[in-house]
Amino acid sequence: MTQLGKPPGDDNQIRHGCEQAGCPPASKPWVLAAAIIGSSMAFIDGTVVNVALPAIQADLHATAFQAQWVVESYALFLAALLLVGGSLGDHFGRRKIFAIGVALFALASVGCALAGDVQQLILARAVQGIGGALLVPGSLALISASFAEKERGRAIGTWSGWSGITAAIGPVAGGFLVDHYSWIWAFLVNVPMAVIVLLIVWRHVPESRGGDAAAELDLWGAALATIALGGVVYGFIEAPTQGWTSPAVSGALVACVVASIAFVVVELRVRSPMLPLSMLRIGNFGGANLLTLLLYAALGGGLYFFPLNMIQVQGYSATVAGAALLPFILIMFAFSGWAGQLVDRFGSRLPLVVGPSIAAVGFALFAVPGVGANYWTAFFPAVVVLGLGMTITVAPLTTTVMNAVGPESAGIASGVNNAVSRAASVLAIAVFGVVMAWAFDTRLGEGLRDIGASAETTVFLEAQRSQLAGAMLPAGVDAAAGAALRQTVNASFVSGFRWVMLICAGLALMSALSAWVLIGRRPRTAPVSADG
Repeated sequence: MTQLGKPPGDDNQIRHGCEQAGCPPASKPWVLAAAIIGSSMAFIDGTVVNVALPAIQADLHATAFQAQWVVESYALFLAALLLVGGSLGDHFGRRKIFAIGVALFALASVGCALAGDVQQLILARAVQGIGGALLVPGSLALISASFAEKERGRAIGTWSGWSGITAAIGPVAGGFLVDHYSWIWAFLVNVPMAVIVLLIVWRHVPESRGGDAAAELDLWGAALATIALGGVVYGFIEAPTQGWTSPAVSGALVACVVASIAFVVVELRVRSPMLPLSMLRIGNFGGANLLTLLLYAALGGGLYFFPLNMIQVQGYSATVAGAALLPFILIMFAFSGWAGQLVDRFGSRLPLVVGPSIAAVGFALFAVPGVGANYWTAFFPAVVVLGLGMTITVAPLTTTVMNAVGPESAGIASGVNNAVSRAASVLAIAVFGVVMAWAFDTRLGEGLRDIGASAETTVFLEAQRSQLAGAMLPAGVDAAAGAALRQTVNASFVSGFRWVMLICAGLALMSALSAWVLIGRRPRTAPVSADG
């Protein structure tokens, strides 16, 4: 659930991705079909895997932190390589790079399904992320390259509508597969979709290249971004088990700092940077991306733990957990058009203050339920309020990013904002894992003392801390003692979940504050370019 539906800026990348667009009329429906099915693979994968995590953790005997890597290894490479993936299509052909991305994604999905241990699964997920970094921008670029500007509105509407349907049914279908068959089908479902896409691409999609195809690829920037993100993610995920002073953790964090500094230096000097730092000096653009970083860190990091709470603590099935966020998706789908008009009526600032503030209330409501909570009375109100807050935010946020720069820079601006939202989720899941581990360990120790657990039982459960809510109970305990121990473990997870959601509420409020301070009250009447 780390990425619900389309990230901000996707529509803008289609609208501004290509100045001279067009392809044979008979090919246009096929191009749209390939783009929809291809991007749906990534949308489904971004939501289904979280629902499958408890089953994966149990089947592969993985710790909770290894389960984090199952999500993070994919999201890390996708976020770090997304911008350079789009540039590869401009250089070598959008059709070719898109097809390579689809094929790599499908082969990696098979690797995920065949993984015999969690390490193999993590490696296959990393390869899947690389495929996604070619596939996601490629699917958007195909639409921009094949439809003239006057036709793109209808194409975007069709693509967005099907993306909304995919976002709604994907987690539910994935949960059903996990409940009734196996978690491996959550990955194998990508294979027939990939085969269909590749057949369409081979038969019906024309090749195209970008107008700046001669510009140099920012491979150094992509490599340094991957090292920087990977360093901080490794450090925060492994610190609870290895310790902050371990050579591996401290080395990873040092590598993150060094790579981050080098990334800034490279981006300032390279001729065609993947992240034009000059754009961040534009007030509305910098403010919109700071808001995106804070709010999508809350959304991606907080909702990573929600299916785990639903399945491992509250006792719901994977299918129900997959459907738990349906109201969120339906609200965004139903009211996105209305939200898109808010900037025209009120300017950028007001909706970007009000929306995240409402989202903060939604996150705070997630922190209320305890163990054994009823979905409809405990979690449903939080889902609805969060969905309303994000609906008010997303369309004005995308419009603000587009209006902050000139038309010639709108495509790269949208791509940057998209990448920021994905990187925010990657960072937040790693950092929130540390918060969860700290709160879980603290509450578990207190709970075991409160119920008078024996020394042997305490030692056993202390050794199970890395499993979080998936911790096993010692063999041989009677039913009453087992129920008390399970309640203690579940309460410990809820304690961590509450801390995470309250931090998410704080991040959402900080994003509202950033909009209040950095974003103008009215839309720009004369947008500036990336060069100022």
